[in-house]
Amino acid sequence: MDARAISLLVLLCALWGLQQVAIKQAFAGGLSPFLQAGLRSALAALLVAVWIGLREGRGALRRLLDPALALWPGLAIAAIFAAEFLLLYPALRLTTASRGVLFLYTAPFFTALGAHLFIPGERLRPRQAAGLAIAFLGVALAFAQGLAEGGGSVLGDAMCVLAALGWAANTITVRVSPGLRATPASGLLLYQLGGSAPVLLIAAGFVGDLGHFPNATAIAWAALFYQTVIVAFASYLVWFWLITVYPATVVSGFTFLTPVFGIFAGALLLGEPTAWPLFAGLGAIAIGMRLLR
Repeated sequence: MDARAISLLVLLCALWGLQQVAIKQAFAGGLSPFLQAGLRSALAALLVAVWIGLREGRGALRRLLDPALALWPGLAIAAIFAAEFLLLYPALRLTTASRGVLFLYTAPFFTALGAHLFIPGERLRPRQAAGLAIAFLGVALAFAQGLAEGGGSVLGDAMCVLAALGWAANTITVRVSPGLRATPASGLLLYQLGGSAPVLLIAAGFVGDLGHFPNATAIAWAALFYQTVIVAFASYLVWFWLITVYPATVVSGFTFLTPVFGIFAGALLLGEPTAWPLFAGLGAIAIGMRLLR
C-alpha cells in the first residue's frame, strides 16, 4: 500500500462513516428505507453511465452487456449488492447509526476469511488468523453491550452483520472472476448500481414505500444527495479501483477506521448513546484488522 492508496482509504472511511447518519436523517425526513435505497442506486447508476459514456464512449457501455465478457458475474454482484441494501436500510430503523456502522464494517473479517478460502496467494498466516479471532471477539463484545444496555436490537444488529457478509461476498466475487477483474472500476459500479436499482424499487413498491417521497423534507433530499453523489457515485468509483489494484484483504482491512468516524458522527449529530464496551469492541476489531495486514 502506497501513500496515495492510504490517503484515499482514510478519506473514504470518513465519508462512509457519515452515511449511516445520512440514512437516518432521510428516514426522519420522510424517505422510507427501500425507496431511499432504490433511488440512491438508480440515480447513482445514471451518473456512472454518463461518466463511462463521456470518458470511454458508448462502446464501453455496450461491452458491459456482452455475455461473453463479464455480464453474468456482473449480474451476480448486482444481486448481492441489492441483498446487502435490502438488509442494511431497514436495519438502521431498528438500531442506532453508531452500531450500524460498527457491524457493517465487520466486512473485512468476512473478506479475509473468503480470501483465505477462495483466492490463491491470499491465504491467512497464523498472525492474520489471530487478528480474525480478536476482531470476532470485538463484534461479540459490541453485541453484548447492545443487549445489556439497549440502544440497538438483536435483529437490527444481525441484519447489519449480514449486510457486511454481502459486501465481503461482492469483494471476493470481483477478485475471483477473470471477467470482473478485467472490468474497469466504473463498470463494476454500474453493474451493481444498475442491477440493484430495479430490485430495490420493486421492493419499495411491494411494501408501499413509493407514495412517501412527495412529503419528504429538504433535509431528507440533501441526505439522499450525499448518499447518491458523494458515496454511491464518487467514493465507490475509488473503492472499486482500489480493490482491483491492491490486495483485497489489505484494502478491506483499512475500513476499520469507518466505525471510528461513524460512532462519533452518531454521537455528535444524532445524540446517540455510547459506552465503553462499544469502544472496547471497536478497539478489538481495529487491532484484529491491523493484524490482517
